[in-house]
Order: sequence, then structure tokens, then C-alpha cells
Amino acid sequence: MSNANDPAIAVRGLQKRFGDLEALAGIDFEVAPATVFGLLGPNGAGKTTAVRILTTILEPDGGTAEVLGFDVVRDPERVRLRIGLAGQAATVDPNLTGRENLRLVGRLSQRPRPWIEQRAAELLENFDLTQAADRPIRTYSGGMRRRLDVAAALVGRPPVLFLDEPTTGLDLPSRNTLWDTIRDLVAEGTTVLLTTQYLEEADRLAEQIAVVDLGRVIAEGTPARLKAQLGSTVIEFAMSDEMDAERAVGALSRQRAEAEREGSTIRVPTTEGPRSLMEMLRTLDAEGLYPSSLTVREPSLDDVFLRLTGHHAEPAVEAGSEQPVPVGGAA
Repeated sequence: MSNANDPAIAVRGLQKRFGDLEALAGIDFEVAPATVFGLLGPNGAGKTTAVRILTTILEPDGGTAEVLGFDVVRDPERVRLRIGLAGQAATVDPNLTGRENLRLVGRLSQRPRPWIEQRAAELLENFDLTQAADRPIRTYSGGMRRRLDVAAALVGRPPVLFLDEPTTGLDLPSRNTLWDTIRDLVAEGTTVLLTTQYLEEADRLAEQIAVVDLGRVIAEGTPARLKAQLGSTVIEFAMSDEMDAERAVGALSRQRAEAEREGSTIRVPTTEGPRSLMEMLRTLDAEGLYPSSLTVREPSLDDVFLRLTGHHAEPAVEAGSEQPVPVGGAA
């Protein structure tokens, strides 16, 4: 059992294999209580596998994982009673109505009936599902099912909440509603571990981020610190074609600029924006290279992603992620 100074989630040397695939190669991270922790990584990085181990759906092949001081292997029932999970696939029953799904989760978490009714009505309103509350889920759109699935994970107000790609399929208003809900939960003391393909989401919500690639944590820190590693400014040049872009990278590299090419686009992180821009333009001009457009902006988490992994963020489908299992007192 943990005390107030212990991490809400502690992962040490966590390993998992699926045949020849090494999904997790010994990852380590800790999540402080009442914070949002972002787990980011490209397709197949191991994020969903880590979440499924932490929520007791999978057992690790090595290492340890604790939630609120309870080991996920030795004390799975105690872990399940203290967590909520919204996975990548909807776990709601399509033959029940939206309200009935939330009532069912409430009963499984052993809450009083009046409390369940009030909580279900509150969540239906928060996720703009009140008008559809008494329709079968099979009549819902994909976005409506996704909103209800996230609402179901929140019924029991779990002290630790796992959100695996929670806003996939949501429109912007629904996404903003969920973000506000997450902030409110954290303000009330909930700990949230979030995996996401939306880097803006992690940037807005997460106090700490771990970047995972090929089953390993390759960077960890606050969003601001990770972005600061790239400098205070990112300059992007769009060239007419990839051949010109390749020539431009060579010319800028001789200027000691850390130029990166993706197709016909060149990105250069720098700590001296205006001065560096002028020098780079002079260098390109001397080579007879002229950008078709340029952009000067602050670094984003996508820049961090690209630098660390060589990939943009993208939706993940990982081994062991096919079968959704509801938790939060319900498993």
C-alpha cells in the first residue's frame, strides 16, 4: 500500500514478448499522484502493451509494475478496484442503451443506486449524450460510442485512470469536453496515464511525458523541456522537389545547421531564430536554391517525436491489443 509521497504508478524494467516480437524491452517510469502522464511513441512502440499490463489484462514477462502500491501480478483484484480504463476499442454493450451501460458499470463498482443514477445523468450530459441516452448503442455513431466508452471509465471516479488513445474518433468539441473533464479529475486528485496520437493533447494535458520506441523509453521530461532540446525556434523550408531539398540539407549542414529533410521539406531547430534564418537564406541563395515557402515557429512535440524516433506520431495497433476488457471494479 502506498503513502502520499509514493508514485501512483511505478514501472521498473517491464518486459513483454509476443513470440519473436519484443513489445517491451525493460521500460521504467513513475507517475506522480494527481497528475497527467503522457506515454507517447510511434506505431508499435509498446504503449498499449504497457497499459494492458498496468490494467492487469496482460502479465509481464519481466520487471514489475505497481498501481497505488499494489503489484499488478500479485494483487490484480486490488488494482482493478482502483482503476478505470478507456482502451482503443469501445467496450460498451451494443444491445444496451447508453444509460443502461453506465448503470451497469456503476452496479459492478458496487455504488448505491441513487448515486449511480445521478452519476450516469451527469456523464451523459457532460458528453452530450443526453438525447441519445435511452437508445441502443448499436444506433450510435462511432464518435458517440467513443464518448460513451470514455464516460463508462469515469463512472466510479477511479483514483487512477488509464486513457489509451481516448479522443480517437472524437470531433473537436467532444475532444475539448474530454480535456476539461480530465483537468477536473486531476484537480480532484485523480492520476491519469494517457497515450495519444495527438501531440497537442499531450502538450496541453501532461505534466510529464515518456517517449517510447521499440519497447524502450528513449526520452522523458516535461513537454517544455523536451521541446527545449530542439532550441527555441524551428525554421521550415519547402523546396520545389526532393533533389533541391537534399542539396539544401548539404549546404546548411556545412553551415553547421542541424537540418533534417522529410520529402521536399527541411526543418532546422535553432536557438537564434532571426540571425540563423538570415544566414541560412544567404547560404541557400549562394547555392542557387530558393525555397517555395518558409515557416518560423516554436518547436512542437511532433518535432521531438520526429527527432527521437524518425517517425511522426500515428495511430498505434500493437500486439496484444485486440480484445478490450472493461475494468474499474468491473473486471
